[in-house]
Amino acid sequence: MADLFSVDGKTVLVTGGSRGIGLMIAQGFVQAGARVIISSRKADVCEAVAKELSTQGHCEAIPADLGGDAGAEALAAAVRERYDRLDVLVNNAGATWGAPLEAYPESAFDKLWAVNVKAVFRLTTALLPALRAAATADDPARVINIGSIDGIRVPWMEVYAYSATKAAVHMLTRSLAHQLAGEHVTVNAIAPGPFESKMMAFALEDPTSRAAIEKQVPLGRIGRPEDMAGTAIYLSSRAGAYLTGAVIPVDGGITTHG
Repeated sequence: MADLFSVDGKTVLVTGGSRGIGLMIAQGFVQAGARVIISSRKADVCEAVAKELSTQGHCEAIPADLGGDAGAEALAAAVRERYDRLDVLVNNAGATWGAPLEAYPESAFDKLWAVNVKAVFRLTTALLPALRAAATADDPARVINIGSIDGIRVPWMEVYAYSATKAAVHMLTRSLAHQLAGEHVTVNAIAPGPFESKMMAFALEDPTSRAAIEKQVPLGRIGRPEDMAGTAIYLSSRAGAYLTGAVIPVDGGITTHG
């Protein structure tokens, strides 16, 4: 039982790992003894964050722009060059777009579909050889997709493309889980509620807005880094080995409102 939640020595790739929820997850894995690769679009930021995390354990950077197929393929190739197996893939990189209904641009759907959905599919399929190499019946390889509670319930804000693409991530998660279960690769999604991130900064940095959001969370607070890291580590450990195709809300109870 002492090792039930261990991820010590596992190789983990976290996309969008240089800030926000991705950084929370990456730091949690580093501190838990995993070999962590973080990827993000801005090379200098990615390298700087990896260097900082390396003071707490093993972390390295592979910058990549996942807005197109070439970026996903290049990232997968770079990971395979360094490691012959990948225990955990965390598809966290994403984007959002808010605008009033009648002013909402078609370009928002194009951009968010490419980053939030297509990149998840392309990177996962490109890394299947490395995931298969790590997979066993007792300790499957893991894919963790970061969705959103905005893909479960109607969002508070006008983020039409964002909520639609996150709902797509949840269904893609279930489809991939069904397809890959026989190969000992589990696929699950985490659907975060409000956490400290660039996407939420406009709302959480204003005390009045923050208080209003906290009031709508049944547990009465904004999510903390350990809430997110703990869920990802659970899904990647022996404790989560029998779970696949799940979408787990980490939202302080917001989705209990329906």
